[in-house]
Amino acid sequence: MLLRIALAALLLHSLSGVASELSPWAGASGAAPAPPWHFVGLPGQTLPRTRYSLVEMDGVSSLRIEAQASYGNFVHPVKSRPGHLSWSWRVARFAEHTDLRTKAGDDTSVKVCALFDHALERVPFFERQLLRMARARSGSDLPAATLCYVWDTDLAAGTVIDNAYSRRVRYLVLRSGEAAPTPWRRESRDLAADFLRAFHDEATDVPRLLAIAVGADTDNTGSQAIAFVRDLQHRPGGSE
Repeated sequence: MLLRIALAALLLHSLSGVASELSPWAGASGAAPAPPWHFVGLPGQTLPRTRYSLVEMDGVSSLRIEAQASYGNFVHPVKSRPGHLSWSWRVARFAEHTDLRTKAGDDTSVKVCALFDHALERVPFFERQLLRMARARSGSDLPAATLCYVWDTDLAAGTVIDNAYSRRVRYLVLRSGEAAPTPWRRESRDLAADFLRAFHDEATDVPRLLAIAVGADTDNTGSQAIAFVRDLQHRPGGSE
């Protein structure tokens, strides 16, 4: 439980083969995206894994994400200033009984996340100790700040909320209130501005980006969610 709380379902336990920009979805239809995209779950995960597969929709390669009482994310390492992130997404089925304000309802039908190299000394003392223990137990340099853009059913668009397990993950709700299946929606985000908005209590400057991740999880509610992401593009910021 300590590791679960400390990780708060953090998205990354290894960063290898860093890349300067995102690789497009590549791979055979029905298969998962090719490296450097890779699946990341909880250390020693026994929960079912969220399923990722490539499909063609309207002539465009899209990532199908299906969560069934499951957890797991697809991650792409990045090494750059944050810059801008854009993508299109739609939801075919929303998870039921979600409530991001509670641990019991802390599930997402679809999320796109940015992992930052946030300085450990900026983290409040108690959370810093939890993160240090989680890093020691996982053997990985877990990120100290993760911002996840989510499509929620109840929270209003524009809501910023801490993850119920740990403030090392914070959510920014971009879409809300639409019935499934939804149309495709296009997003374009200034990662630096959104980081400062979400982590304003800890940071006045913006750290480097470590990775981009996409995912969905329904392990707390035991429900099902199906969503699609395509045209995911990261445009790095200026020179280091």
